[in-house]
Amino acid sequence: MTTCREILNALWALAPETLKEDWDNPGLLCGHMDSPVTRVLLALDPTREVAQEAAALGCQLVVTHHPVTFGLQSVTDADEGGRKILAYLEKGLSLICMHTNLDCAKGGVNDVLAARLGLTEVRVLDDGKTAGLVRMGVVPSQSLREFTARVKTALGCPGVRFVSGGKPVNRVAVGGGSCSAFMEQVLLAGCDTFVTADVKYHAFCDAGALGLNLIDAGHFETENPVCGALQTCLAERFPEIHWQISKTHKDVIEFLD
Repeated sequence: MTTCREILNALWALAPETLKEDWDNPGLLCGHMDSPVTRVLLALDPTREVAQEAAALGCQLVVTHHPVTFGLQSVTDADEGGRKILAYLEKGLSLICMHTNLDCAKGGVNDVLAARLGLTEVRVLDDGKTAGLVRMGVVPSQSLREFTARVKTALGCPGVRFVSGGKPVNRVAVGGGSCSAFMEQVLLAGCDTFVTADVKYHAFCDAGALGLNLIDAGHFETENPVCGALQTCLAERFPEIHWQISKTHKDVIEFLD
């Protein structure tokens, strides 16, 4: 019988713990290491709705990208972090999260994002490294509006924010989630376009002035494709387990048409 420990070890092999940021807390966040597992639910966020869905499906384990919370001192129903963990514990569910280590890993969040957007010649922004947060690659030269429309369709975005740097799109960097702080490195690497999320107004102002096309495609939308990649990878490693992607997890941000 496959256990949580075996699945966790396989995930560590894919996205080593050494790749995580110092403040991060990936790994088995609740549950027993040696609990047997036959059904697993995959999701981007460990919401209470996902816990309810997993329990209804007869899953023993949930694997997510985002952790439950950071710096949790206690597990009570007095705060949302505690309520989330209680939702998993009360339903007898184990929870594994692979966060910034999966962002940086080869085949992780940003390699999957680059592939989804059709980038070729993909490499880590910091050339010479085999792992790192931001990826860069090339696409056939096209207008910014044409490429932005492609991003919207490829990721299923309800809306996309962007600013023009006055250049056609050819050399593209991608950073799923909140990576706008890498704008200067992206420019220094010779990229004309950067796809990321959670971009602040002043970052858009700076990008346009610096000559960088900047596209905010949404935090959920830029990271969610990794769930499908994890499902494929883990199903190959553990074919005896039923792997399913959550149907309840979604972008919490709504758009008014």
